[in-house]
Formats: sequence, structure tokens, C-alpha cells
Amino acid sequence: QVQLVESGGGLVQPGGSLRLSCAASGSTFRLYTMGWYRQAPGKQRELVAGITSGGSTNYTDSVKGRFTISRDNNKNTVYLQMNSLKPEDTAVYYCNAARSRPWREYDYWGQGTQVTVSS
Repeated sequence: QVQLVESGGGLVQPGGSLRLSCAASGSTFRLYTMGWYRQAPGKQRELVAGITSGGSTNYTDSVKGRFTISRDNNKNTVYLQMNSLKPEDTAVYYCNAARSRPWREYDYWGQGTQVTVSS
């Protein structure tokens, strides 16, 4: 069982920056692919950025060049640095931990943190 706790959300003006953090419990954090998802009102949850256990990253097109995902396995924490924020980035941001094994899929979610971009 992995528990995820997000922090760092808030209200920011357009063009501003925020850094989200997701702290994970347990001793196997390094084995999980970590992802940041977001869900805006009336929209489906979407993957924003992901980072594998080996450190490979991927981003949705709308955040490329503005957002950076990283992980610190010593601290069991994954980060999302968000720069040049736009009103359309407003959403609840969720942290996800996933790991595929032959006998089952492991999939855990945090409670979410609100990000609001508005002047």
C-alpha cells in the first residue's frame, strides 16, 4: 500500500509559478512510475506529466516547455515545477503512483491539490 499526499497548490497570477510536491509512504517508491494528472471542472482527468522509475519523462503537449516533473527517491517525493502558468492550467492536480507486475496492477492516487490561475 502506498499513500500519497500532495501539497503546493494555491492561487497564482497568470505568468506565475508554483511547485507541487507529492510525498509517498513506503519503501518501494523508487520502483513506481509517478504521474501528475489534473481535472478541471466539467472535464475528464488528464495526464500532465509522468516520470518512470528510470527517470524518463513525458508531458502533455500543452505544458511542454513550461512544466518539469522530477523525483527524489531519497525523499520519496515527486515534484511538478509549473512556470508561465495560464488560466487554462486551473484544475485539481492529482499525484499517481503506478507499477505493473505479472500478478497485478498497482495504482494509487493522492487526494488532490487545487491550482487556480487568475488575476
